[in-house]
Amino acid sequence: MIIPQKIKTILEEIPANVKLVAVSKTKPKEDIIEAYEGGYRVFGENKPQELAQKYNELPKDIEWHFIGHLQTNKVKYIAPFVQLIHAVDSIKLLKEINKQALKNNRVIKCLLQFHIASEETKFGLNLKEAKELLASEDFKSLKSIQIVGVMGMATYTDNEVQIRNEFGNLKSIFESLKSDSFLTENEFKEISMGMSGDYMLAIGEGSTMIRVGSTIFGSRY
Repeated sequence: MIIPQKIKTILEEIPANVKLVAVSKTKPKEDIIEAYEGGYRVFGENKPQELAQKYNELPKDIEWHFIGHLQTNKVKYIAPFVQLIHAVDSIKLLKEINKQALKNNRVIKCLLQFHIASEETKFGLNLKEAKELLASEDFKSLKSIQIVGVMGMATYTDNEVQIRNEFGNLKSIFESLKSDSFLTENEFKEISMGMSGDYMLAIGEGSTMIRVGSTIFGSRY
């Protein structure tokens, strides 16, 4: 029972108000079952078909988060059951999530992804783009999605000052959007930032949700 012990260790060191998403992407379902039997229920995946397969084969009280870059043509695989989509970065993707949510008679919760890192390879909006998106008629017409917060990934670096600054930037973006667009919406409360190497720094800057994979399940293969 090594995996449940690792989850327990993380849960003991993070505040009670921070949600741990155990990132099980690329891992066999046996690893998820081990965590599940140890009492854990919140898992993150980044490939829609792999997630759909795991959903079909594993217990139905698991809370599934989609954490990767999502292509519009893959939304249909996860729309029936996904609890939260972490990385939404376009109105086109939101429209497709809305369409598939409608087909499944659900409202799907989403986070807006922001580009806070120095690396060009990472996806995400900037604050101006996000405000334009939220003010658009296209967005206002979407009734089957709910924006519940923001998400971002810091630069992959050993420079803790830079990482803190990037996470602090995402917290500022969250606060700006909260006051401008979501002041009366209590559900807009999530700041998804922090992974295996930097989640304590992220929590220090206001993260409410961390995505931890290798610390729990070992390196990817």
